Amino acid sequence: MSRQMSGPLRIAVLCPHFAPDTAPTGDVMTRIVTELAALGHELHVVTSLPWYREHRVEPGWTGRWIRRERTEWGSITRVNPFPGTDKRNLLRRALGFVGFSALTGLASLPGGRVDAVIAMSPPLTMGLTGWVTHLVRRGPLVFNIQDVFPDAAVRTGAITNRHVIAVARWLERVSYHRAAAVTVLSEDLRDNVVAKVRPSAGGRVHVIPNFVLTDAIVPSSRHTALRAELGIGDETVVLYAGNVGFSQSLDLLLAAARELPTITFLITGEGSAKASLQAEAVGLANVRFAPYQPKDRLPELLATGDLHVVPLRAGLGNVSVPSKTYSILAAGRPILAAIDVDTEVPRILAASGAGRVVEPDRPDLFVAALREMLADPAALAAAGVAGRRWVEQAASPAVVARAYADLVEQLRYPGSVVGG
Repeated sequence: MSRQMSGPLRIAVLCPHFAPDTAPTGDVMTRIVTELAALGHELHVVTSLPWYREHRVEPGWTGRWIRRERTEWGSITRVNPFPGTDKRNLLRRALGFVGFSALTGLASLPGGRVDAVIAMSPPLTMGLTGWVTHLVRRGPLVFNIQDVFPDAAVRTGAITNRHVIAVARWLERVSYHRAAAVTVLSEDLRDNVVAKVRPSAGGRVHVIPNFVLTDAIVPSSRHTALRAELGIGDETVVLYAGNVGFSQSLDLLLAAARELPTITFLITGEGSAKASLQAEAVGLANVRFAPYQPKDRLPELLATGDLHVVPLRAGLGNVSVPSKTYSILAAGRPILAAIDVDTEVPRILAASGAGRVVEPDRPDLFVAALREMLADPAALAAAGVAGRRWVEQAASPAVVARAYADLVEQLRYPGSVVGG
């Protein structure tokens, strides 16, 4: 039986970043809140003081551990994130996550009953924070998983201490079982989480993909100001934009650069692997590096590339969904992905017709596919058009926000179906 929503919802949102912070997960939750507010719902956000860009609280936000503000749609409470500038210090980062989650929990308790509590991870500690908030404010907990932790960190070797891994696994299981619903970004992540919970809890795991800003990111000319700033002319540009870390197989781009000297390879972003990658690229005149670009230049950055690459090391395709995939499609650009087959990105590319997929960590396959794609400009252009058409229909912000609102209604009225 189908029924319409019963009225405006009152939702507490706990998330590690929120505008004006620049983190990708902050962009996600900011837009979801904006879209939910446009539907008439009341939102009360508890998040961190802006800190992501330099890993320290930004000027103008220091001096107070907690700041509160009213908005047209509810409120925003910002707390000290206890940031650390050294991302390699895992103990320092873990203590920072715990401190931030505890302070978020305290700040989220006042305000009365809500219809739901949405808590975003990572950090994984936000699961227990959301559960405590649920106990006080009574709304069911929706645990939003952006990346399954600690799986990716373990597989890449970022975490090797067996005691830390054991604690993280315990915290993961406890958080999943305390939630009334767990939302993940893909079927792969759903399978991952379902395998970790008791059979009776598997039905709590729901797939709600992240959106792409189809109104802000649109196909545009490849002759961007960024090209001029970087000294790039009319030549073909193969672009990687995002985190320059060890999870990404960016050595594939260097292998391709050696084989395709007339093509410019542009790597933009920051991360723990950037210094070693730059050292390896010495002598490759057709490889360029650029720093992280501000959010307002994202459409221009995406337009700069004629072909985008989404590389992820073997074994990580089912624990992480590169959100940049949606943005690239919105910009009308084709994609070559080097990622585990039968995971979400290959499924997106198959459904949209926006690119090709090769096995991860295989420079020979990557270079061969790249060579073939670049040899057919008409097919590249058609793939870009197809990707844009698909993403408009499948991943707009309004569609994603409606999915969250429907889920909350279903939790309020178990067994019902919202919509119709």
